[in-house]
Amino acid sequence: MGTVVDAANKEANGSSHINKKVKVVFVLGGPGSGKGTQCANIVKHFGYSHLSAGDLLRAERDSGSENGTMIKNMIKKGEIVPSEVTIKLLQRAMEEDGNDKFLIDGFPRNEENRAAFESVTGIEPEFVLFFDCPEEEMEKRVLNRNQNRDDDNIETIRKRFEVYMGSTLPIIEYYNSKGKVHKIDASKTIDQVFEAVKEVFSSYEDKVAA
Repeated sequence: MGTVVDAANKEANGSSHINKKVKVVFVLGGPGSGKGTQCANIVKHFGYSHLSAGDLLRAERDSGSENGTMIKNMIKKGEIVPSEVTIKLLQRAMEEDGNDKFLIDGFPRNEENRAAFESVTGIEPEFVLFFDCPEEEMEKRVLNRNQNRDDDNIETIRKRFEVYMGSTLPIIEYYNSKGKVHKIDASKTIDQVFEAVKEVFSSYEDKVAA
């Protein structure tokens, strides 16, 4: 598998646009809002492929590539990794997967991410699934999940909340103005949340099939 730099070089020599028939749903919400759990349920019930921007970045961090150290330092500080790095990883994962419908979880993180993704890939999301959850509940969940992640300590968690509130919420507002946001109350139980999620996807699939 090539590095992000390889992908960037390859892109410079040809079109970077992915097949326009690919359908993308952005899955957004604060750390601990339950995005990953719900994405697993959506994959099982609706046949999407799940791409976690955070997981892709952590894998690249551990791969020994020249971007790895930079990614490691930024994740540890709770900062947003440059758009071009994350987009190349997402593009590569989409091309290697071969599915035509994807959940992109935890991206875009800010307005620059959003604009760069649409410009580079030529893809606008079908809709945005927004998991809304009180900060206290998210903090409790993140501290309890104990996955030994660099970004699951209290200082980094609070920094991530700060970045999320300042940078990601404007993305929600942007897509909401286009009628593309489906807001889900993520403070409920996993099963209750998925019932709401199923309604969104079933309604979307009915609309596409009509």
